[in-house]
Amino acid sequence: MIDQLFLKHPREVNESYPQHMGVAMRFGFLMVRSGLACMIHGIVPALFTRTGSSMVKRLYGEMRQRQPDLEERTPAYLSPQWRPEYEI
Repeated sequence: MIDQLFLKHPREVNESYPQHMGVAMRFGFLMVRSGLACMIHGIVPALFTRTGSSMVKRLYGEMRQRQPDLEERTPAYLSPQWRPEYEI
């Protein structure tokens, strides 16, 4: 049970538990911070005009670099199960 909850996934991505926790916490913090900027942008459109999109691109680039076999896989956004039923 402990292996399944805490160790299996980090091992699958070739990281220790502390390494994976650090990366995941950093990604989460950056997403929350840019999400707050997006909400402020929604209220005052002149502020944070590129913060959200810039962070998405940055984190996507970092994630791609962490997955060396990515060239062999189809990107998730091209897979039908990951496409939204509607777009806003």
